[in-house]
Amino acid sequence: MILSVDENDEKQRLDSYLSQIPVGISRSKIQTLIKNNLITVNGLSKKSSYIVNEGDKIKIDIPDNESIKLVPENIPLDIIYEDENMLVVNKPSGMLTHPTSHEYSNTLVNAILYKFGNNLSDLNGELRRGIVHRLDRNTSGLLMIAKNNKTHEYLSGQIKEHLITKKYRAIVKGIIEKDSFEINEPVGRNPNQPHKMCVTPEGKESKTLVKVLKRFKDLTYIELTLVTGRTHQIRVHMSYIKHPIYNDTLYGAGTGKVKTDEQVLQSYYLRFTKPFENEIIELEIDSDEKIQKVLKYIENRS
Repeated sequence: MILSVDENDEKQRLDSYLSQIPVGISRSKIQTLIKNNLITVNGLSKKSSYIVNEGDKIKIDIPDNESIKLVPENIPLDIIYEDENMLVVNKPSGMLTHPTSHEYSNTLVNAILYKFGNNLSDLNGELRRGIVHRLDRNTSGLLMIAKNNKTHEYLSGQIKEHLITKKYRAIVKGIIEKDSFEINEPVGRNPNQPHKMCVTPEGKESKTLVKVLKRFKDLTYIELTLVTGRTHQIRVHMSYIKHPIYNDTLYGAGTGKVKTDEQVLQSYYLRFTKPFENEIIELEIDSDEKIQKVLKYIENRS
């Protein structure tokens, strides 16, 4: 198995990085494999404490009896757009984009493997086939899938050059006074809690545009445009300005009176150039169940 470190996963220990991605074995076993030189970085043996960097190629030789087999699953897909090179799906809230070291089934990858088989890019390894970018488990919405490596590189290039527009809807705690503004704060991995991100001077440049759609008594309905795309960027930025996303318990919102499966956040709009053509593709979907549920509660309360 070969993995390529992307910009959102760098600057963390090798064993920590591998324990968070779909390797399928425990962190202690990962450390043992590293000690036995069964895990190498760019062809060289490294210690568990090695700090991974963007572009690192990590090769893992997992003994056959410990490797995992990803099983295609007949899970319904809400395909919003498809052409010969790619597709855009509406990922439901509660579904993992790809397997983790603890969960290997019921992910988006299991679903697209069933429908497309090996006709998916493998630039991010076998267990992330087709995945160009990610959405958190409990964030719903539009997500691009590449059917081949050439398309994957094309779409990744558009993302890196900020040529793809991604907009989100969210409901946040508190009243946001400004109608629109930019949050420009670097986001990086939390050194004390590796499963979380935070605003830190050591982080990557991160920009989020915020626009107020509607204000309520103690909540605000907003639209967010990602200028950059760091892991958990929206959730971290909104928590940082003291307006965490409704029900985002990981970043300090607590649990609201309306029960949902964590953060009320949806990727609802995508604008990109169709691979290898000049055609602009613009996609927009309706508000998801969580947003409608919370808005209905707020309006009824009013």
